[in-house]
Amino acid sequence: MRWYRSLISLLALIALAWASAPLPSTTQAAAAPAFTYDARSFLLNGEPFVIIGGQMDPQRIPPAYWRDRLAKARAMGLNTIFSYVYWNLLEPKPGQWTSAAESNDIAAFFRIAQEEGLYVALRPGPYICGEREWGGFPAWLTQIPDMRVRSSSAPFMQAAESYLVRLASDLEDLQVTRGGPLLMVQVENEYGSYGEDHTYTQGMRDILLGLFEVPLYTNDGGVDWTLRGGEVPGVLAEIDGDPRSGFAARDRYITDPSELGPLLDGEYYTFAPDFWGSANPHNTAVGRPSQIQQFVSDLDYVLAANNSISLYMFHGGTNFGFSNGAIWRNYTAVFITSYDYGSPLDESGRTTELYHTFRDTIQKYVPLGSIPEPPENIPLLEVANISLTPMIPLFDTLGLKTASAEPVTMEALDQAYGLVLYEHTVTASLEGVLQPGDRARDRVIVYVNGAKAGVVDSTYSTPAQVGLSLQPGDTLQLLVENLGRVDYWSRESGTFVALEDPYKGILGNVTVGAEVLVGWDVYSLPLDEPPAPAPAPAPETSVSGSAEKEKEKEIVAGSPPVFFQGMFTVEGGDAADPATLDTFLTMPDGVKGNVWVNGFNLGRYWVIGPQQSLYLPGTILKLGVENEIVVLELEPGGDTLTAFGTADRVWANYPDPDYP
Repeated sequence: MRWYRSLISLLALIALAWASAPLPSTTQAAAAPAFTYDARSFLLNGEPFVIIGGQMDPQRIPPAYWRDRLAKARAMGLNTIFSYVYWNLLEPKPGQWTSAAESNDIAAFFRIAQEEGLYVALRPGPYICGEREWGGFPAWLTQIPDMRVRSSSAPFMQAAESYLVRLASDLEDLQVTRGGPLLMVQVENEYGSYGEDHTYTQGMRDILLGLFEVPLYTNDGGVDWTLRGGEVPGVLAEIDGDPRSGFAARDRYITDPSELGPLLDGEYYTFAPDFWGSANPHNTAVGRPSQIQQFVSDLDYVLAANNSISLYMFHGGTNFGFSNGAIWRNYTAVFITSYDYGSPLDESGRTTELYHTFRDTIQKYVPLGSIPEPPENIPLLEVANISLTPMIPLFDTLGLKTASAEPVTMEALDQAYGLVLYEHTVTASLEGVLQPGDRARDRVIVYVNGAKAGVVDSTYSTPAQVGLSLQPGDTLQLLVENLGRVDYWSRESGTFVALEDPYKGILGNVTVGAEVLVGWDVYSLPLDEPPAPAPAPAPETSVSGSAEKEKEKEIVAGSPPVFFQGMFTVEGGDAADPATLDTFLTMPDGVKGNVWVNGFNLGRYWVIGPQQSLYLPGTILKLGVENEIVVLELEPGGDTLTAFGTADRVWANYPDPDYP
């Protein structure tokens, strides 16, 4: 394996570091290193270089907007973009590599960055956190025997190396040593918060040493235990968070000369992500002048000393589809679809007041006139009310069933995201509280004979209890939604290692009272795409039979989920500039569900907030023809829904109708 083959060269590097000054970089033997460092400074073509960076992940942004976002980064004064790469999107199935897909073409994003006058820093994982589903890990890892993520176990190291080798083959010619924009590569990601398996991190280092020619670095929280857990010999140690305490901690607790060099705050937080919840308001610096002043003060502190920084996030983008992550806090704290983050460039790519505040601050530290002027914001589109009518009930779209004595997990069904339906026919009278396996994973809607009986929701530390009284012949259905696998766990969390427990659906036995329910039909509902319209029903010859069927189809409060559909045309806008079609889609009478526009899954909506609208990029819309919207409403209350597009986004919180 590569991590062993690189051992001899690594030992030579460390010996040189101990015998002289701090290690310039892993490329110091080159005649004229394109990018390196000494004890105090990064060096670009031999000249001191201060990294003024910002985080922006291409897989969260419509590819047609990459250039726009990168140009605005340069116009704010940034010179470097830091990017996570999501393994689960690049390799959704073992060996199925998808970098040819436009949205996964990381190399194209890097080339555009260079064309816009920017360098890049690669944060390839294999673990990336980032409030993403399972920290970027593909769900199929769960089915590999003896798999233990973020460890030196052979199954994980082999899978991670295969991923990194394939990624490097896409990006190797974009390194600065070959005339490209790629300056450096991060080893793992904030590993010191998670563990102390130095065999693992050194293995990651050795894999990357064999794949890249540019310097490597680590990024950890700025305290003693995170820095010591994450440090890797021969790799430049950097910090995130507060630069004052973090820089001091780096120089105090990192004592290996091979890990020392210039100071970089690799994640300086421009605010924070949002969680679903009635009591969770949107995170933003708007209306918080003291917070904005702190941002300015910290940026001054870093740049005045010729140290380096990356703003996390410069532009957050969107967790489209089912791609958000979660944190386990003895309940599931779920990140919303929007990854706005309160960033200088908002979710729709528009500049904010914070953008201009950062730009004014950065201008003090760069040559006069070296920063381009930012473009004016393009107004967002208003879309009039769209009437949506029932398309097909979710339970009428079921495919092949898996019959099992006990429930099986989502992963055992070879399913990564979406929902799973578990159906049981009752054989004896039962009464008591429902327990859906070891715990709700994550949100369980309970139906008895097609009527909703309650919701067991792991986003609450004490989920609501659903009491049942069942008779022989009753049908019990449990619709389980994967709200997002845990993406972050820290040694200070005070819980089990939640990153090692990614299983969704039902794990363990279902009980009612003390009785275990045996015999299940299980249906996989990945919702990779919305259903096709149902064919028109044949004419009903029996009047009484027709009336009975209509009654069965009637949608009332407590009905199972239904797909709704509507068509709309876009007025105004410019076909040559899709940004003129951008809007925020709002579902004013929806409770919870997902929205597809022209087949693209925008993500989840949920009345509890704080998100009350979904970013609809103009790249998805079509001018001059009808556009289709399909909504899966998990808790319909009638036979109509309404949607509309607004230019003025509203953040708000409302009570949870399922948790009074």
